[in-house]
Amino acid sequence: MSNVDWKQYLNREYSCSCGQVHTCDIEEIYIEENAVRRLPEVLSRHTYKNLCVVCDRNTEKAAGFQVYEELEKAGYTFKRILYQEEELVPDEEALIYLFTEVPNDCDLVIAVGGGTINDLCRYVSYKMKIDYYIVGTAPSMDGYASNVSPLIIRHLKTTFEARPARVIFGDLNIISQAPLHMIAAGAGDILGKYVCLTDWQLAHIVNGEYICPEIMELVRQSIQKVVENGQAAAKRDKQAIAAIMEGLVLSGIAMSYIGNSRPASGSEHHMSHYWEMMFLLDHAPDPLHGTKVGIGTVMAIRLYEMLKEKKDQLVPVKDFSFALEQWKDEIKNAYGPAAGGVLTLEDKTGKNSKEEVSRRTEVFCREKEKIWKIIDELPNAEKIAEVLKSMEAPFYPGQIQVSSDVFKRGIFYAKDLRDRFGLLQILFDFGLQEEFSQRLIEEVY
Repeated sequence: MSNVDWKQYLNREYSCSCGQVHTCDIEEIYIEENAVRRLPEVLSRHTYKNLCVVCDRNTEKAAGFQVYEELEKAGYTFKRILYQEEELVPDEEALIYLFTEVPNDCDLVIAVGGGTINDLCRYVSYKMKIDYYIVGTAPSMDGYASNVSPLIIRHLKTTFEARPARVIFGDLNIISQAPLHMIAAGAGDILGKYVCLTDWQLAHIVNGEYICPEIMELVRQSIQKVVENGQAAAKRDKQAIAAIMEGLVLSGIAMSYIGNSRPASGSEHHMSHYWEMMFLLDHAPDPLHGTKVGIGTVMAIRLYEMLKEKKDQLVPVKDFSFALEQWKDEIKNAYGPAAGGVLTLEDKTGKNSKEEVSRRTEVFCREKEKIWKIIDELPNAEKIAEVLKSMEAPFYPGQIQVSSDVFKRGIFYAKDLRDRFGLLQILFDFGLQEEFSQRLIEEVY
């Protein structure tokens, strides 16, 4: 049922107009009804001998038992690895469990699930130098085709190099039955690309960061699929679900081409990651990644709208004073036990230094015509909120129990999770964090 010719993207080198050669190691993608039934056929083209199937309690019910059945009918023996946690977190404990359960002679891991299972299996298989397949259970995030694994290590959300799945199965009979909030989360994850593409283009102008127009176009295609099919997907229309899944996979391929998450993760993701870390530190239920990203997108676009209101008032910052020791205390308060990694990053990059702020704001103001033109291409925040509403998804942070204090801290400090220029760094550079965060809190809380 997929409308995409996946062969044009997969398992080959692509000489791009940007001057680089892009590669994607994925061999096959199946987004169609009864895709799981193709598993034995795909395996027959290889010589795998020792298989492991990894599920959690929910994904085993959603698709795991079907995977077991197909493998058994085809005569394959395999080890079942089952996470028992009610809410699985991709942290050290989950990683250690998987490393200890996968035998040394395993040559293929078959992951059954969505974001967390996928991230864990991708990373462990990469470190063990073995292949893995993913059988998706919901169109809930764009990591199916990604080559990075976001993990929680020492309380800090950290992205690690990995390798994409060799084969992706998106069985429409399975993923169309996913809970509606998971389908909406996938839409939220893709809508975030509006912000990350804007951030990426500004980073190219201000910092000279590499950018690829063709990959940006690939990401725009993924956004369009969600915008056009969101409402129908919420009604479990299989063609619309297929389009959402296609958009998620295309976004992941874009990350694989670049070799990092830049084409698919910007300020909206950084705020989402900060909220996630705070939920976990408080031992509170953590909403789905895409749910948080969708809300972060509405908030980030609203902040960009506020920035546009200041366009005639922004001038290069010459007298900036970065009180490093005070900032370190603020980071320790904002991140708690996760602060160490954030402080190390600033020591390494010096991105908040007087010299860097002065340089960036000078370039920003010099190139302001280009910059405002890019920002003007963003949809308005209300449009994104309406798409989320149409899928019965939350669109404000308070709806998922992000407190106003955590929300404000995210605007101030989520930028320090990564050395990646974007909206939140701009607010810091021009001294707009306090004003904009207060205005936004008054609007949405």
